[in-house]
Amino acid sequence: MCIGIPMQVIVVEAGRALCSDSDRRDWVDIRLVDTPAPGSWLLVFAGAARELISAERAAQVRDALRALQASAEGDHARIDNLFSDLVNREPTLPPHLQAQLEQHNKGDKE
Repeated sequence: MCIGIPMQVIVVEAGRALCSDSDRRDWVDIRLVDTPAPGSWLLVFAGAARELISAERAAQVRDALRALQASAEGDHARIDNLFSDLVNREPTLPPHLQAQLEQHNKGDKE
């Protein structure tokens, strides 16, 4: 299994970019994505950028990775604050399933 790491671009060269996460700096292969600008964010798998992402998405992925680490360490008390956008939120169905449910419920009322 491969886990994507959000990294911020520092310097761009032909086919690669020097990127940083909170712990280290690495050269990342960028040939699979559009050329990023310094300051932009990449989702990196095994040394290669797979996707340009927003700063907000990078923060969400970092929080998810922190939650995974906290869970592995048995520190479940820290997890909720890392998913504050999901706490106390009602789950929603994708639009195509919501339409099917509404059609089903409409049939039950008739």
